[in-house]
Amino acid sequence: MAAEWVGERGGGGATRRAAVDAVLRRERPARVVYAPNVWQWFAHHRNHGLLPPEIAHCTGQLEVIRHLGLDVFSRNVYCDPTRHWFGGLSSAAWNGATEDVVRFADGRDTVTERTIRLPGGVLTERLRYIFAESTLVQEKFLLDDPERQLGLFDEFARARRWRFDAGLFDAWRRGVGEDGVVVAGELFSPLKMLHLAAGAANAVFLLEDHPERCAEWMKAHEEAQLDLVRQMLDAGVTAMMAMDNLDSAFHPPDYLERCSASFYARAAALCRERGAAFFIHACGGQRANLARLGALGVDGLEGVAYPPLGDVDLDEAMRLSGDRMIVTGGISAVETERFRTRDEVRRYVADLLERLAPWRHRFMLSASCNTSIRTPWQTLVWFRDAWREFGHPGGGGA
Repeated sequence: MAAEWVGERGGGGATRRAAVDAVLRRERPARVVYAPNVWQWFAHHRNHGLLPPEIAHCTGQLEVIRHLGLDVFSRNVYCDPTRHWFGGLSSAAWNGATEDVVRFADGRDTVTERTIRLPGGVLTERLRYIFAESTLVQEKFLLDDPERQLGLFDEFARARRWRFDAGLFDAWRRGVGEDGVVVAGELFSPLKMLHLAAGAANAVFLLEDHPERCAEWMKAHEEAQLDLVRQMLDAGVTAMMAMDNLDSAFHPPDYLERCSASFYARAAALCRERGAAFFIHACGGQRANLARLGALGVDGLEGVAYPPLGDVDLDEAMRLSGDRMIVTGGISAVETERFRTRDEVRRYVADLLERLAPWRHRFMLSASCNTSIRTPWQTLVWFRDAWREFGHPGGGGA
């Protein structure tokens, strides 16, 4: 019976999108939703000529997901991994400032330099896409000399707003069609704004040394981001995500409360009023924040990491986060790099889905953050096969 799930339609005549939408409504889907994230994995294998013959024709991760017959619930299906870690559907809209972006090759790497020209001076940042690892790193932060740049960052925080490209989003939504949901991963919290501008360590010094100034910056960022939320809702976005790499090591409970709780609660409320879902991208330790995030009305966490990468098992995360939090995850680099046989994958998926059976209405099987570039293609196929076997009616699972 599992074979009938391979094609474009799911069990009971439901499309893949219907299965994803059921989870977003907290309704038990006809079968487990499996929405992988192979963004970096695909880019790396394509860049280095490593794609296996059966997917050599693919030009993006959407085609790989379709080839495997899986679901789409993705915040990076539309992203350019050489430009930024997330986004691509929105752009900065400056009031009293201008932005210049220069991209150039440095060997096989691609460097992006962004210059913000403000009335009081200039702020710059530099990102490097490391070809050998197919990953993006930040080489220079906007706010790297705080004692000289505090006034400039006052101007920056007041000047930046965002403009959502509704047409581009609609094109991607139509392109994905009934295979699932395009998640607008365009948002980031006030605390993450400081991390991106100054680095996580220097953000702590700024918060402790200049609390009132940081509060002004974060308030301006929150209002600008909420305006972007409203734009996305007006464009018909049904799921959006704050790309915060939420981890209690960098987002401890007191900082979450001080810096980001207001944004999370207000964004979630706006989404709830319009029938949309508000997610946060999560990495690392989540235990300390789960109950509070649930109380703030956050709809879901993407890529929850469990031991040894995180500090909470997925079934425990379901219990700690209340009765409505959706969790995606379940497959990490620990498994995809370590498992060497189909049977290891089968046993792992069977156990995971059995433990999570009571919460199938708020769980999507996915990558915990991302799929390691060192994952063999055959392992991805084995996970697909195990999902067919244990995540479908009559396939051996619940």
